[in-house]
Amino acid sequence: MKITWLGHAAFRVETGKSVILIDPFLTGNPGFKDVDLKQAVQGVTHIALTHGHGDHIGDTVQIAKEQGAVVLANADLAAWLAHQGVEKTDPGNTGGTIFNDDFSMTFVNALHSSATITQDGVSHSLGNANGLVFHFEDEPTLYHMGDTDIFSDMALINELHQPEIGIVPIGDRFTMGSAVAALACQRFMSFETVLPAHYGSFSVLEKTADNFIQAMEDAKNTKVVAAAAGTLQNY
Repeated sequence: MKITWLGHAAFRVETGKSVILIDPFLTGNPGFKDVDLKQAVQGVTHIALTHGHGDHIGDTVQIAKEQGAVVLANADLAAWLAHQGVEKTDPGNTGGTIFNDDFSMTFVNALHSSATITQDGVSHSLGNANGLVFHFEDEPTLYHMGDTDIFSDMALINELHQPEIGIVPIGDRFTMGSAVAALACQRFMSFETVLPAHYGSFSVLEKTADNFIQAMEDAKNTKVVAAAAGTLQNY
């Protein structure tokens, strides 16, 4: 499995026959500015969304149209995207699992909001925010926490899914910060690898992953990978 951070909370995951973009906020994403757009979206088969904020929906509509990708999202968000012109949606909701040819994706809880304001000034509720757990054939299980604070039921997610790789928000302000994110990883999860996210993109967020890396120093069985955006990692 190949994973590439695209800045902020956006990731490209390549495995088997599938190429998945998670929360593809690319245009206007300061963390994406040095990454090649054509390469980032090439061959995308699926787009998976944690929630309906603009910095997570991002370029979903355009990429889905150009690549013919299927969009996996909660039912409210999927329905809204269909009205924006997305032809292929695969909706689900918290606790449910979507099965594809070579992976499955389960919607789990996240403590966050989910809405968007359209150009007419109307706010649209887009369902509950989620974390996403991906199970692959003969590959590590991946848990993208989405935007969230710590919550004790992360322990249940760990028990049910046993994810080896965690994508964890650390930026503070809109999600948990570095210290709390490190506590979540060490108290409730058994990750072999953690990829910090949702930092270094906007001025109000943590600039680097340094504080998180320091807070994770005592987690001897967990490797923190804070690679530069656009760097492909093999797992």
